[in-house]
Amino acid sequence: MKRLGDLLSAAATALMLTACAAPGGGQYDAPEIRTGVIEQITSVQIPTNHHQGLGAVVGGLGGLGIGSLIGAGTGRDVAMVVGAIGGAVVGNEVQKKHDQPIPGQQIIVRLTSGVLVQVTQPVGPALAVGRRVYVEGSGESARVTPQ
Repeated sequence: MKRLGDLLSAAATALMLTACAAPGGGQYDAPEIRTGVIEQITSVQIPTNHHQGLGAVVGGLGGLGIGSLIGAGTGRDVAMVVGAIGGAVVGNEVQKKHDQPIPGQQIIVRLTSGVLVQVTQPVGPALAVGRRVYVEGSGESARVTPQ
């Protein structure tokens, strides 16, 4: 009976170890790099990726904290509400002033396979129509770099 238990334990251990093995022998997918020629470059404005409303939240919390230092009782509660609202308005305005779009380029590349690819990225030096380039990555992380 003990031998059967040892055998079952060994089989369970072997099964668990094979279930943990990486599929494909541990290989990983390398980032895709394609080559091509720039056919068109258009100037665009790329919106910033800052979180909308973050200035209002931070300003509101700051105003709430300052309002809590004023008065006592009902007067303190009113000061906290007014401070939170005022801080939110001021924080939102400050964020609007600092969240300017960044200059970018919409680049259309004809790959060596004949497929057209469009990539939008911040302005890059040394990119011009007719230039041979690499298109690295895919989706939102794709970038065009000179060869």
